[in-house]
Amino acid sequence: MSATPSIVSTLSPTQSAGDPIRAKLSEVDESMRNAAILFLASAVLWLMAGTVFALIAAIKMTNPSFLGDHEWLTFGRIRTAHLNAMIYGWGNNAIFAIAPWLMGRLARTRIRHISILYTAGIFWNIGVTIGIFGILRGDMIGVEWLEMPAYITPLIAISYGLIGVWVIIAFRWRQSGHVYVTQWYLLAAFFWLPWLYTVAQIMLVFEPASGVVQSLTNWWFAHNVLGLWLTPAAVGAAYYFIPKVLGRPIHSYYLSVVGFWSLALFYNWAGVHHLIGGPVPAWVISAGTVASVMMVIPVIVTAINHHLTVVGLHNEGWRSPTIRFVVFGAINYTLASLFGSAMALRSVNEVTHFTHFTVGHAHHGVYAFFTMIMFGSIYYMMPRLVKREWPSAFLIQVHWWMCSLGIVLMVFALQVGGWIQGLQLNAIDEDGTVKYTFMEVVRNTVPWLWIRSISGFMIMIGHIAFAINVFWMLLPVSKSSSKSGPTLLTKETAES
Repeated sequence: MSATPSIVSTLSPTQSAGDPIRAKLSEVDESMRNAAILFLASAVLWLMAGTVFALIAAIKMTNPSFLGDHEWLTFGRIRTAHLNAMIYGWGNNAIFAIAPWLMGRLARTRIRHISILYTAGIFWNIGVTIGIFGILRGDMIGVEWLEMPAYITPLIAISYGLIGVWVIIAFRWRQSGHVYVTQWYLLAAFFWLPWLYTVAQIMLVFEPASGVVQSLTNWWFAHNVLGLWLTPAAVGAAYYFIPKVLGRPIHSYYLSVVGFWSLALFYNWAGVHHLIGGPVPAWVISAGTVASVMMVIPVIVTAINHHLTVVGLHNEGWRSPTIRFVVFGAINYTLASLFGSAMALRSVNEVTHFTHFTVGHAHHGVYAFFTMIMFGSIYYMMPRLVKREWPSAFLIQVHWWMCSLGIVLMVFALQVGGWIQGLQLNAIDEDGTVKYTFMEVVRNTVPWLWIRSISGFMIMIGHIAFAINVFWMLLPVSKSSSKSGPTLLTKETAES
């Protein structure tokens, strides 16, 4: 009889989940190595592609004629390619690498059927590549975050199904008695995404709903991809890495319970506040506004849990690239979410709506929060997969300073500039005439957009440093030049 159970028996509730051996952490790392490296390498390549697209789009905001002779590089296509490359390419590949690895470690079980996971990763990236090329050639759908052409949907959906089931398998065969908070978030995220994606594809692409239901579904999907997919993946990772690296338990288990269930309860409604002022039933807008404001609960309790765990250990944390990036992301989770709740208030929304403030808020959540936590996770994960230290501490420093300062500058420029833009768009003289013409408002935003471009260059430098370090680390090394053992693995070896 084969030592490796079939997929059916692995998932079957009638099969015992008890393994004779509780896997060591090093064995979990070994089982996940090839698939994780595939996902991480793909994520970094998409990160670089998305960065190039973003920089071109940012330059076009102040110089519309830049690369204007090329139809496939027009602003509408290049910005859409940027969004999809960052979400489906960088973000999802990073989650697909980190989530099964974290689940396997917490469950203390090896990742099973790794060859199928590896194959699914290849087809996922083929699907995303075809989708991005479809966007650039103009073959796209006019629905935000679902712009990739419909013909790649089956490939994306099947690939995700094959990847997502591995998190469930690892949890199903867990050898640890306690279910850690990170496992709640990861398991929920892998159930939430297929629900969001399937409903949105049916109601917006294959059997489109009519009228206002389309805009409601679009914002429901786009907002919840951030709140019920990217957010639980990043928050769950923070719950693992902060206590792990600092060597102390999370501040409060009970607060983590409140944070998880309040996120699940309130976030599903929150995206509707982006339609304030639109032809949407008043009760729907009111429900979305209330849910957005109630999101203060999971945000505050999660902030208390994360930040009080770090209190007194800031110096140790600063020496760790993992903690530096993860804590930065955790802080910005708090700030971005509080800004989001404020934007749901009608008095604030009437200023920020249709301005660069909303764009800055999106970067605040997806980059300053999610992406920075993914960077920190990779800094912890990679040395344990390849059993080597990071080749260059200097490149880590460049990555940290360029990306942290760059995203702070970008969010500052877009949100301050966007707020001024909103005030000027709404400004009325005493006689009832418009105080600023539309073109005057546009010209007044240009200095802020130049700052955005500068911050984009800074972030690109950080990404280049990160990519060099990652692929340098993956290069084969001779035994004579390798060290006896990375110092980063010392503590883990003892734990195993």
